[in-house]
Amino acid sequence: MNIPSLAPLAVVLPILGAALTFLLIRHSRAQRAVSIAVLSLTLALECLLLASAWNSGTAAVTIGGWLPPWGIVMVVDQFSSLMLVVSSAISLAVLVYATGQGMADGDHDAPVSIFHPTYLILVAGVSNAFLSGDLFNLYVGFEILLTASYVLMTLGGTGPRIRAGVTYVVVSVVSSVLFLIAIAMVYGATGTVNMADLAIKLGELDQGTRTLLHVMLLVAFGIKAAVFPLSFWLPDSYPTAPAPVTAVFAGLLTKVGVYAMVRTETLLFPGDTLNTPLMVVALLTMVVGILGALAQSDIKRLLSFTLVSHIGYMVFGLAMSSAVGLAAAVFYVAHHITIQTSLFLVTGLIERRGGSSSVDRLGGLAKLSPMLALLFFIPAMNLAGIPPFSGFLGKVGLIQAGIELGTPLAYALVIGGVVTSLLTLLAVARVWNRAFWRRPTDAEHPDPVLLATPSARISGPGAKLNTVTLLPRTMVGSTAGLVVLGIALTVFAGPLFGLSDRAARDMLDRAPYIQSVLGSDVQVPAPAGAGGTR
Repeated sequence: MNIPSLAPLAVVLPILGAALTFLLIRHSRAQRAVSIAVLSLTLALECLLLASAWNSGTAAVTIGGWLPPWGIVMVVDQFSSLMLVVSSAISLAVLVYATGQGMADGDHDAPVSIFHPTYLILVAGVSNAFLSGDLFNLYVGFEILLTASYVLMTLGGTGPRIRAGVTYVVVSVVSSVLFLIAIAMVYGATGTVNMADLAIKLGELDQGTRTLLHVMLLVAFGIKAAVFPLSFWLPDSYPTAPAPVTAVFAGLLTKVGVYAMVRTETLLFPGDTLNTPLMVVALLTMVVGILGALAQSDIKRLLSFTLVSHIGYMVFGLAMSSAVGLAAAVFYVAHHITIQTSLFLVTGLIERRGGSSSVDRLGGLAKLSPMLALLFFIPAMNLAGIPPFSGFLGKVGLIQAGIELGTPLAYALVIGGVVTSLLTLLAVARVWNRAFWRRPTDAEHPDPVLLATPSARISGPGAKLNTVTLLPRTMVGSTAGLVVLGIALTVFAGPLFGLSDRAARDMLDRAPYIQSVLGSDVQVPAPAGAGGTR
């Protein structure tokens, strides 16, 4: 059986699931079952695609019988299939979490008639973006996931969510318009939007035109990836959404922008033309993001700033223009999707158990809920890069790439990466000390839930008190599953680094991608301005 030919199902299955769940509006239990079943089936399919890419290399699937470069093509390589598996795994965990939250709260934060279809459409858009083999289909994938994210962000219709949603929509529309203008300019200059075809034709353009197109695409993707100074919108937008929505946004949406940046740099514009600006952007993203995190008292906002900061590590690896740097970046993307999502889910549990996500109102959570303390501690240390977790291993790979390059700016990035890691540790340690370790009475403005007697927590007169303090097993279980997945990235770091290294070398080579789409007889031009760094 030709496994890569099933790649379109990674997009089609969630869309069909969305349609079916919409028909099941009045049957909440069936709707939840369908959503979970569809995502589980999609994840199983994507695991097969990853195994096929590992064993057989890059493969292209043409849609509707139209041959490239005229028709739509989906490309399954090791990078895209790895992103598919990781994104669907965390999407499934977040869906289970949201289902548990919905059943416990009567779906006040996630209306059954809206959440499940919209969520599956979001997954379809993400999968389409990862598999896309042409720029316009990539744009379509972005628009699908962004349209779904607009709905998810404003669930509940509260004032703060609507205000944050307006900012998010405006920024997303601006980035999409820039992307669409860039696509039009690329088509006008080359007559194609197929990425494999562009990899050849863009090299034939004059340097000024090629640089203009390069910058246009990078700016559009940089907004979506939230790199500095284009990251201003994220810390104000993500924390207002419901916990599961914030978690999946933090884990996935910015990484789709990073994925697009990696494709742009390795396939369409190989070489080191814009490496210096990318290094500066990476350094500023890391440092400015983590300094913003240190100034926060709300855990959601703190994590939103760390999300921005750690995007800088991925741009760091990309800017090195080497197999070592790109492999470390691929590994770090998989790591960060898992860990950042875990921390946002844990924050949702903290808010539920302690009544707030502000550390000024929290205390004593380690004694009240040891399991919750463990679920926070493990991914927090992983995010900070404490040995032997995967965060440490990914950062070591990035540092190695910077040292190998040996330029003053590369050494500045290495130093910035180490400092950012230490400041990340400081930020999460402050949360641990204040929210988990100190006594509730020592909190600046302790939440009444923390000061209630044990009997009141269980059978007190207020229904709100009971719903806040009790943690549904489904929510705890799905969060624990993601934490275990984060540990698994450490345990199986060797194979994952091997996969990342092969993916990086194939992307830098370009021949496997281009020839899988256009045919094995196509001559792949050498990268312009490679400077020997590859």
